[in-house]
Amino acid sequence: MERTAISKSPGRRGALAWLLLALAAAASLAAPQSAHAELRIFACEPEWAALAEEIGGARVRTFSATHARQDPHYIRARPSLIAQTRRADMIVCSGAGLEAGWLPLLLQKAGGAVQPGRIGYLLASEHVALLDKPVRLDRSLGDIHPEGNPHLHLNPHNILIVADELTARLAALDAEHADFYRARARDFRTRWRAAIARWEARAGRLKGMPVVVHHKSFAYLLRWLGMRRVASLEPKPGIPPTAAHLQRVLRGVQAAPVAAIVRTPYEPGKASIWLSERSGAPHIVLPYTIGGDKESGNLFALFERTIALLDEARLAE
Repeated sequence: MERTAISKSPGRRGALAWLLLALAAAASLAAPQSAHAELRIFACEPEWAALAEEIGGARVRTFSATHARQDPHYIRARPSLIAQTRRADMIVCSGAGLEAGWLPLLLQKAGGAVQPGRIGYLLASEHVALLDKPVRLDRSLGDIHPEGNPHLHLNPHNILIVADELTARLAALDAEHADFYRARARDFRTRWRAAIARWEARAGRLKGMPVVVHHKSFAYLLRWLGMRRVASLEPKPGIPPTAAHLQRVLRGVQAAPVAAIVRTPYEPGKASIWLSERSGAPHIVLPYTIGGDKESGNLFALFERTIALLDEARLAE
């Protein structure tokens, strides 16, 4: 009966009690959220989301703006991406012009704290040595990147360099948990270096292996493994294959056979299949990034799968 009476007519003392209870409840709800706050990482490509998860663990929440079947050159700045950018504590992208068609627009529309020049804005290309830097800029040469080739993640040594920079940024943004990020980074470096040694020992037999590529997406992978790119299906970077160019490539491959024709999951397969059928060289879709096939679910699996596919092609020669 007393509880019913208070409910009907709380009075000043009862109202104060209810207010204090409400404030206490709100504080109890807020405390765990604050204690376990996550850094929101906006990654332009899946490989950087995967790296952020390796270093940040449960203390980060990652979002990848692209997936393995999307060409990262050509993404629409959708409202959902703008919203993710606005909420981000950190942005990690390849850079070197790979996202030039959409990332600046996202940043302009989203505003927020993550902007170029700030600690939460990380471009991998600014921290590694880039390949394919053009000696001259001329649109007649195709869709070239003035800073160099942006597909840098397919050399695992570059992953280590970016991991160190990412760790420093996470530790600065979340200083309270800096030791957590550094400990995870040390563990990742140990496992990654061991994996590199294993991959390089296994891939020694790929050295000198000749391949045809669709685009320069695998430049860093081929350089790392000592493989040879003998032709590209694109007559110029970013220019779709033409019949005349494919005929020239076919004549070259017939004169000097190649081990494989390789492309990414997002590149069209028509030209690769055409050349494969006429030359006898196998047509291979390498995963390129996380999720490129069902076996490539993380950074370690990405390189394991890539080397396994190339090794299969070598054995089939």
